[in-house]
Amino acid sequence: MLTDSSKNLCLFHILDGLRQGLSSFSGPSRAAVIYAEKPDDPVSIYDPQDLLRGHEPMLKEIYLDGHKWRSEGTPTTGIMNPGQIFPEKNLELSGLISSGARTRSIYYQMWFTEHHPDICSIGPTERWLEHAAFLLSIEGPFYSATSGYLLREYATHAVRDYILDEICLMFGWDIKIFVLPILDAILGISKTREEGAWPRGKLVFISPNDFSNVDFLVRFPPSERPSLQNYKHVRKLLQAVEQSDRKLISFGNHVVGIATGEMPKRRSTAHFRGDFGFLKLAGEPICSFSDGNVYSTTRKPNLVTLEEALLEFPMDSSARHGLYKIVNEIVHEAGKEMHGCTLVIDLSPEPAVLSGQQLENPMDLRKQHLLDLAKALAKLDGALHLRGDLHLHGFACLLHGSAIKGEDRARGARFNSALRFSAEHPQVIIVVVSSDRPVSIIQEGVALTARCEWEPFSKRIQPPPSLADWIGS
Repeated sequence: MLTDSSKNLCLFHILDGLRQGLSSFSGPSRAAVIYAEKPDDPVSIYDPQDLLRGHEPMLKEIYLDGHKWRSEGTPTTGIMNPGQIFPEKNLELSGLISSGARTRSIYYQMWFTEHHPDICSIGPTERWLEHAAFLLSIEGPFYSATSGYLLREYATHAVRDYILDEICLMFGWDIKIFVLPILDAILGISKTREEGAWPRGKLVFISPNDFSNVDFLVRFPPSERPSLQNYKHVRKLLQAVEQSDRKLISFGNHVVGIATGEMPKRRSTAHFRGDFGFLKLAGEPICSFSDGNVYSTTRKPNLVTLEEALLEFPMDSSARHGLYKIVNEIVHEAGKEMHGCTLVIDLSPEPAVLSGQQLENPMDLRKQHLLDLAKALAKLDGALHLRGDLHLHGFACLLHGSAIKGEDRARGARFNSALRFSAEHPQVIIVVVSSDRPVSIIQEGVALTARCEWEPFSKRIQPPPSLADWIGS
């Protein structure tokens, strides 16, 4: 049996490895766990970065006031085999992803992390949390020392576990599909250039049982089917399907042909889109990939912060919605075309003075053809000047301002000029889109969308408190 100090150390290693791995996969992330080692033990909580603060009422209702979580468990942990795991479902708490388990050594555990707004699917993250629960249930100092490293590098395996679970639900649990080599091939192909160009096009994986449901344009003889492990060959073949409805078709190990039209529902698709791409299952996104790694992000601009900032200004709700929609369209077009731009949303009573190309008559951006023109004007150096009247008042505008604290020398002139200008114009919101697609919402000299880098928690291991004491504190 492990001592209490060994158990605390094991908790630390697993949670720290989980936190680091999820931060690489989804952006800065925290993690926490609620557990009861034995059926009659009080509930304990390990939450060193206060992820669960604000959820005290729900946690109290579930774990302290209610006993459903105890009564619905297995009657006794003694009937389980070592290593056997009974999953517990997501608790569906706002802003959180959770997954847990019951095992022979730990009666109940529930793991939590952030639900990032730009996530493709929560499935891989749930598998990650499930694996943390499995590692915590294994007793022994060896696992205490290595489990953190396993979780930190678990991204590809989390995607693999989720895909395998979903495929088994589609095809039955007796199917044998080696998902990890397919993922390795996708990531290898994504890094392979052809004459300097990144891969584009779709590679679709189907079951041989759906062969007759595919409209093949060409099929390759079994002896001449290109191997997926030959990244260079598959990369060359992708040139035949890029920017078209055509797809490369694979049964798992080789490319079997080129097809067009509707694909079977039971399929997975690697959509290569240059230096990044998306992996989908039955048409639903699972993750994105770039630089040979998988990520949870949808890679779409997240304008939730802008929506919240607009609520602070006295505007008619229809005008607010119209302005948000206009900005959203311009930002998405810039992301699709991969060019940077700056939008000055001027909500002051009198228009701010900007040096740039002024217009004799402001453009009404509620008219689609003028909005399309504004999208094109966003490509020019300088900012677009928008007002609350939903009109464009100028373009190619320069943003002047004095130096302020908080400038980021790692960012370009577009970003820092926006910081300076907004610091001197409090009734202005500035949206800065970088050419590599990050979007910054800036107001009063502050980037409202700045990433929150959570401080690492103390290396001094503290015994986890009971949930009742934690809530009371």
